[in-house]
Amino acid sequence: MTEIPQVTDKFTGSINEVTLGKGDYIAGGANGMPFLSFENKSKSRPMVAGEVWDDITDYPQIAADMFSGRQKDPVEWATMWKELGADMICLRLVSTDPGKKNTSPKDAAALVQKISDKTNLPIMVCGSGSVEKDIEVLTEVCTTVKDTRLIISKVDECEYKKLSAAAMANNHVILGFSNLDVNLAKQMNILLKDYGLENNNIVMDPLMAALGMGLDYSYSVNERIRAGALFGDKMLQVPMVCDCTGAWDVGDATNEDDGTIGDVTFRATWWEAITAMAAMISGADILIIRGAPAADMIRTYANELTEVL
Repeated sequence: MTEIPQVTDKFTGSINEVTLGKGDYIAGGANGMPFLSFENKSKSRPMVAGEVWDDITDYPQIAADMFSGRQKDPVEWATMWKELGADMICLRLVSTDPGKKNTSPKDAAALVQKISDKTNLPIMVCGSGSVEKDIEVLTEVCTTVKDTRLIISKVDECEYKKLSAAAMANNHVILGFSNLDVNLAKQMNILLKDYGLENNNIVMDPLMAALGMGLDYSYSVNERIRAGALFGDKMLQVPMVCDCTGAWDVGDATNEDDGTIGDVTFRATWWEAITAMAAMISGADILIIRGAPAADMIRTYANELTEVL
């Protein structure tokens, strides 16, 4: 009987390791495509970042019900995420929006410090989406919180210098955002490198589309980014962040009006979990998750796939 030869790819590159938190968490380090242990055994599973908002006025009630009332206090919410096994907190400072509570940069930075002190987890800090205010807020966060390495989210090709300078000066990590395009992702990393950041201070977000909103295209972009990095493109050799909470924006996932399509909590959970599974199989190193059950599923599946139990 003819023996079938084992077919494997030989890679010349690897993903840079980025140290987070107090030096006890590492993102990246892959030297092969995800979960193909016959080529290169994974060092660790993707990190799960539990989402926390500092103001839940517009937060989905279906998701809020998963946190037993503790979502009313961001510090308690983050603590619950740690108890649930999250590796990181993704803190969204939505209250800093001038059109909402207009929380001051100083108060926002104080909240980041409290969560860091209480959980000892790495934190990804996101602004409200108001560009000018986000620069003020995230710069204050960078200069105030110095005893842990944060991920500062996010910068794009139009606005990256001020936040990148603040992150670099205070030993934090910057997240470069691009919109579903391999070349744009690479260009963003080139801009950050040319500005003075080292690869171990950069993570990338190529925009993760949810199931039903372009997941297949997003998957292919992520996979091409990861393959390009492994085949030697140094400008792509940084850890990849995939925000899977976009699954909650899909009507079919959270529609409560049609009783024929099943329980809404069950649907939303699986919608986010499937989005996250696609993200991690395509190469994600950090997954941002909203729902506690989805996070539990992803952590379990990732452990099984990486044989880290």
